[in-house]
Amino acid sequence: MSLIDALNWRYAVKKMNGQPVEQEKVDQIIKAASLAPTSSGLQPFKVIVITNQELKEKIAPIAFNQSQVIDSSHLLVFAAQENYTEEGIDAVFNRMNTERGLPLETTDDYKNQLKGMILSRSAEENFNHAAKQAYIAFGIALAEAASLKVDATPMEGFNASQLDELLGLGEKHLKSVTLLPLGYRDEAGDWLVNLKKVRKPLNEFVIEYK
Repeated sequence: MSLIDALNWRYAVKKMNGQPVEQEKVDQIIKAASLAPTSSGLQPFKVIVITNQELKEKIAPIAFNQSQVIDSSHLLVFAAQENYTEEGIDAVFNRMNTERGLPLETTDDYKNQLKGMILSRSAEENFNHAAKQAYIAFGIALAEAASLKVDATPMEGFNASQLDELLGLGEKHLKSVTLLPLGYRDEAGDWLVNLKKVRKPLNEFVIEYK
């Protein structure tokens, strides 16, 4: 199935049937997210995978009681770093150079230039930047789920500070950005399942400068 076919197949499922998603498919979705492009390869976010039903039930009211949270097989939480640190940037470049068989100092000029730019910004600016990187991975995970015919519902409708407290994300210097329940659609119970997918026509969506 082409990516376009997969994206035409997917929709924001409103009711899941509680059936488990095969672990190999979940692993593939997470792997796709890990391969997403990020600014300078910093990957300033984590993907938290929740299968514990009791925990999902605690999250549901934080997410305005959207049933997909409880009925999902796996609930993915994309959480961005609160800020960048010098140590964190060093660790990324050390790993990169080590795995490429290069001396650690190979990228010092670029790394130091990057530090000068990033570390001069406020924590809020850096969190917003990290959150944008998380969204890139989130989109790729969503597309990979569609290619595997795994249903997924993008969710921004939740109280981030309450979720962060419940999951102890502050101790990990993370803040939740978005949720992605994975599962399978309940075709009998989902009002959206048979409705036509509607998007802007391309001539209204695209602006060209020739």
